[in-house]
Amino acid sequence: MTSVLPAGDADFGSEVPVLIIGAGAAGLCAALAASEAGVEPVLIERDAVPAGSTALSAGLIPAAGTRFQRVLGIEDSAELFAEDIARKAHGEADAKLVRVVANGTGATVEWLADAYAMPFEVIADFNYPGHSAHRMHGLPSRTGAELIDRLRSAVEARRIPILTGRVCETLFADEGGFIEGVEIAGGETIGCGALVLACNGYGGNAELVRRHIPEMADALYFGHPGNQGDAVKWGEALGARLSQLSGYQGHGSVATPHNILITWAAITEGGFQVNAQGRRFHNEALGYSEAAAEVLRQPGRVAFDIFDARIASVARQFEDFRNAEKAGALITAASIHELAARIGVPADALRGELDEITAGGGNPDRFGRMFAPDKRLAEPYCAVRVTGALFHTQGGLAIDSQARVLDLKGRPFPNLFAAGGAAVGVSGSKPSGYLSGNGLLTATVFGRIAGINAAKL
Repeated sequence: MTSVLPAGDADFGSEVPVLIIGAGAAGLCAALAASEAGVEPVLIERDAVPAGSTALSAGLIPAAGTRFQRVLGIEDSAELFAEDIARKAHGEADAKLVRVVANGTGATVEWLADAYAMPFEVIADFNYPGHSAHRMHGLPSRTGAELIDRLRSAVEARRIPILTGRVCETLFADEGGFIEGVEIAGGETIGCGALVLACNGYGGNAELVRRHIPEMADALYFGHPGNQGDAVKWGEALGARLSQLSGYQGHGSVATPHNILITWAAITEGGFQVNAQGRRFHNEALGYSEAAAEVLRQPGRVAFDIFDARIASVARQFEDFRNAEKAGALITAASIHELAARIGVPADALRGELDEITAGGGNPDRFGRMFAPDKRLAEPYCAVRVTGALFHTQGGLAIDSQARVLDLKGRPFPNLFAAGGAAVGVSGSKPSGYLSGNGLLTATVFGRIAGINAAKL
């Protein structure tokens, strides 16, 4: 039962200087930063092995102005990145937070590479919607599982305790909002000098999703089931400011019934989506987050990604795509008519959509999308049956540039910090505001900032 009780009611069995709830990317980065500052943090993690939403992602962190970009001759800057974030969020994102993450992400990626030997590479053979430069930094496997494993190994190498299999239920706060400590399910209590909430959002809480994101109430949830909105509930009880709770990251390309993520490169490289009638229904170039609701509005709540063998070869750099192919999700055909028959859509409709795209000549089509003439699809063709899914929420506790949680009057709590899904992101209040990588962007940057500032206390 998530609750906040008066600090006088607690008798703490142990005391730690910095306590971190959640051992995903945000919590692990916070722990590393606090440890580097000379303070020994302790992490509380509900799972037996840390994973969270990070493990379910592609593990890509967008960063501007890194040495990894410079080696490839990619021109980018924090200013350009900030403009991209603000534009995608329709100007709704907090400008101060946008500047912090845009300026801080390059240093964060290089910090992880230099201090913890993480072999980041820039994905330079295709770009993600909304980004003005190739700035997605990933590890060799292109999986979030590798990222979380490397972060966990780094934490373990520094001998930072991770108390796994523990669910934090209660915060103890004094009248001034100072968090004295917590109680874990089963009765264990831990006092703390500072508390970092890195326990992600509320995507796994059906009641909160129905209240704040009704359009995704019945969607496939592709996040971690432990994301039950603990930070939101504690924030409400403490009198914290909650911001942009309707914001979320969806994805319109999850193979069904396999429930395996299909990289959006299948679309950005020249592919498109059709519904069960073989018709396109939206501008796929806008982004995969807003595509989730578009797909769910189609008959049967499904669509088909249509692409070709060239695009499939690009997509195979992602382990998820390879797994989907092994599971039988990838459908191939020598002609567009054969493909239509294999996926069960009207051949004339699918042929018509392909012909319209081919004849476009790089001009905007009826949805406003421009298909590059040099990326026209060719035989053999491929398809994957997909649905829309909710990945993680983007609203949460309001924070300042130091990752301090703010109260209803905009004042920081004395010793409470938040990062990752527990805190408001930089995507605004709509799914269309999500710029690819925003989740890990804010998790890693504000996780590190929270650890540094919590250690100062």
